[in-house]
Amino acid sequence: MVEYTKGSHAVTDRIEIVVPDIGDFDAVPVIEVLVEAGDSVTAEQSLITLESDKATMEVPTPVAGVINELRVALDDVVSEGHVIAILVAADENETEGSAAASEPETEKQSEPASQTEGGVAAVDTSPAPAPPSPVGSVEPASSVAGDRQSPPVPMDADATLPAKTAYASPAIRRFARELGVELTQVVGSAQGGRIVREDVTRFVKSALSGAKTSAAGDLGFDLPPPRKINFSRYGETESQPLSRIQKISGGHLHRNWIGIPHVTQNDLADVTDMEAYRKANGAKAQQQGFKLTPLVFLIKASVAGLQEFPTFNASLDESGENLVLKKYFHIGIAVDTPNGLVVPVLRDCDQKDIFQLAGELAQISQKARDGELTPTEMQGGCFSISSLGGIGGTSFTPIINAPEVAILGVSRSSIRPQWDGESFNPRMMLPLSLSYDHRVIDGASAARFARYLAGRLEDFQSMDL
Repeated sequence: MVEYTKGSHAVTDRIEIVVPDIGDFDAVPVIEVLVEAGDSVTAEQSLITLESDKATMEVPTPVAGVINELRVALDDVVSEGHVIAILVAADENETEGSAAASEPETEKQSEPASQTEGGVAAVDTSPAPAPPSPVGSVEPASSVAGDRQSPPVPMDADATLPAKTAYASPAIRRFARELGVELTQVVGSAQGGRIVREDVTRFVKSALSGAKTSAAGDLGFDLPPPRKINFSRYGETESQPLSRIQKISGGHLHRNWIGIPHVTQNDLADVTDMEAYRKANGAKAQQQGFKLTPLVFLIKASVAGLQEFPTFNASLDESGENLVLKKYFHIGIAVDTPNGLVVPVLRDCDQKDIFQLAGELAQISQKARDGELTPTEMQGGCFSISSLGGIGGTSFTPIINAPEVAILGVSRSSIRPQWDGESFNPRMMLPLSLSYDHRVIDGASAARFARYLAGRLEDFQSMDL
């Protein structure tokens, strides 16, 4: 799994430990650094933890030795072949002898081996460790002694859906196992709901104090399992697996839908003049290699709305009792791809004109359709826009992209008669659907925000285009 170069003498070998094959991902963030320069490590001891989407994997050392140099830090982005550390290998005979003398008999059971193939780790079917004891119980000393290693975590969307397993790194899983904590009962506070060390300790303190902690997976709902139905009894069927993106996003969408009190405010914007301006400047955009779409005007209007209504540019903290107000303006754009819906993020939209935004939008949308988005390109959004205008419809209820508190849905514009006080005139009207988190935003604020967006699109030249 780990590539290295080796000299002629075991005692003085300097080994380069590199990032192994991580499948189709070009850049993966480092979410945990488990060692420091100067640390002594045993063979197969984990050095760092990498994260891709909702999957994590640890990179171990191939042999025992001392970390001579550490070349990565927390939040670094690495790719296959990137040098993680320089290891000075220990003498193999000494290592085996010392390990045999110090390792408890109960810890000699081998951990499941994993092989990475095409970005998916296949886990060996060796017996799994015994389940942890409940919080508050005491494990025998022999069961916690020694330097235990957690089993590899499969880099497989089907195995890492929130409904099936907790979102935590192997190091956190090991920490939770040592405390006897069932991670599916812990609510994660990090980006995307990932469980960190503080979440586990907070859960333990809460359990010891007798406080009730809701399970992260069911959000307090005691729902029966889905019925098993043999559909082939009623006619011919065909089984078609969900795409990887559908599997990952499905869990997020389900959690957001049942965990956030959604309300949707609908409005109409008169975009007759805006559309005339857009078409008049279409040739200018074409010369630069992209199209000037209505989306860029919606982005600018959304930024103006977030500046006018700061509550919409916020997120609830992990306690649910405070708002984190953001001073930056990153807008997520839902992109329909052959494999499912993804939401890349355009950054610092307040600092760019419509032509810069149009160029970036064309570029990142193509990357999304080609399946080449990096994890960082889908993180950090403040507010999302989902446009179905190119397909049709009059309105819909978009699901909020947590931890954001609102999302704008856009349907197809159409010519409608509008009364000007004397007569009806044909005007191009654009339907807007604003879904918002009712814990943070009340109905009156949402109606004002939607009307403000419509007003900005109607008076588009007042925006910083």
